[in-house]
Amino acid sequence: GAKLRGDINVLLLGDPSTAKSQFLKFVQRVAPVGVYTSGKGSSAAGLTASVVRGHNNEFYLEGGAMVLADGGICCIDEFDKMRETDRVAIHEAMEQQTISIAKAGICTVLNSRTSVLAAANPVFGRYDDLKSAAENIDMMSTILSRFDCIFIVRDIRDEARDIAIAKHVMGVHMQAAAAGDFAASGAS
Repeated sequence: GAKLRGDINVLLLGDPSTAKSQFLKFVQRVAPVGVYTSGKGSSAAGLTASVVRGHNNEFYLEGGAMVLADGGICCIDEFDKMRETDRVAIHEAMEQQTISIAKAGICTVLNSRTSVLAAANPVFGRYDDLKSAAENIDMMSTILSRFDCIFIVRDIRDEARDIAIAKHVMGVHMQAAAAGDFAASGAS
């Protein structure tokens, strides 16, 4: 019969400064097997696998983020900033949970049984309520269809709430600085 993928792939699409990156980093830290990478700086080989020539001129495989996250979760930040060719490279990994390699005389299949948690910004920088979700997402349907859940993360403009958050963040940093000054003066 048909084999069903047991891992869920999730895309967080939302406004900048809504803590998507912090959420991905937190998930990577608390997961038993977690890998965090930025889509902006990752190539297809860095996400899947590459063949590398060793010191003795022999070729060997080097697993990318999706292979290293086998049995866990792969968090990909700035998914919208990835080159389209690099996104296409993870199609097989997200759907079949394998990565096929045929390079430098090495033909093999690597496991990538991982969930993908990706974060992206809308095509216009901020989510536009006057446009549909499809118009706000600048990705091919082939990659979007591999995500089981797509969550829209919005920054609702509310001046009073923004001021309260800013005061809280500043207070935390000022207390930390004061505690550091106190500890430094007490140590002398």
